[in-house]
Amino acid sequence: MTFAGTPAFAARALEAIHARGYRIRVVLTQPDRPSGRGLAVAASPVKRFALDHGLQVLQPQSLKDEAAQAALAGMVPDVLVVAAYGLILPQAVLDRPRHGCLNIHASLLPRWRGAAPIARAIEAGDRTSGITIMRMDAGLDTGPVIRATPVEIDPRETTGSLTDRLAGLGATMIVDALDRLARGGSLAATAQPAEGVTYAAKITRADSHLDWSHDAAALDRRIRALTPSPGASAAWRGRPVKILAAVPLDDRASATPGTIMAVGAQGVDVACGSDSVLRLTRLQPAAGKPMAAAAFAAGYRAVPGTRFEPRAAR
Repeated sequence: MTFAGTPAFAARALEAIHARGYRIRVVLTQPDRPSGRGLAVAASPVKRFALDHGLQVLQPQSLKDEAAQAALAGMVPDVLVVAAYGLILPQAVLDRPRHGCLNIHASLLPRWRGAAPIARAIEAGDRTSGITIMRMDAGLDTGPVIRATPVEIDPRETTGSLTDRLAGLGATMIVDALDRLARGGSLAATAQPAEGVTYAAKITRADSHLDWSHDAAALDRRIRALTPSPGASAAWRGRPVKILAAVPLDDRASATPGTIMAVGAQGVDVACGSDSVLRLTRLQPAAGKPMAAAAFAAGYRAVPGTRFEPRAAR
């Protein structure tokens, strides 16, 4: 067996497969990247687990170049398990395993094909997410479905909390699929329906900045979708500030979006689009530590009538 994955979500699956006793010949993961506030180069969670357990690790920049193809040339695994790997698998790689490539995808396909299914589901206000185990083909998450299990999205769910729950489910489901493959020699799969297809675009820096002209409920979903990373941000007196937590209120306020309406022990109330109000409860100033919104207001002169700026601070 070969495994391909990068973040903690994938490491949970690798750990479960290893604990089950399956022989993992090679682990593919992305090259080490700068990480954290100091931007020190760090290994991925998948690489750290693999090295800790004596597994061979390959970190190609791409699976399309000759060097990567040569490194994989002698390997004909029974199956390749893929979880949030982050690199495109060319047809030559997809065709190599005897039983194909199995992908652990964090949505109920065909909804939210693509790079950021968990964040986009929360941002859209979906009530349900889940895990799909599918057989990969050349398309973007278009392969036939082996099994799908739904999970209810909690009303105050963040990408971090939902990712953790789905990682555990994905680990359990892939081990079950491998067990069934080992017993029966094949896995039945059903083609995805043509209806209900949506795409989960990669989260970019542009997604982080809050547009106060949106209504409070949409901004709350955006904040939770971007938690814990990369985080939602706003501009205050020319400097960026991260919005770590907030809650939409039932109050109505007719004021320019971004205007602070009230400050209290419970938080900072900000006017948003459609005359709605968002209460900020936890913030993090640039180069500062996370703090309660009331403490931010006291230290940064955020008083009623002042305003968060409409554009992102550089």
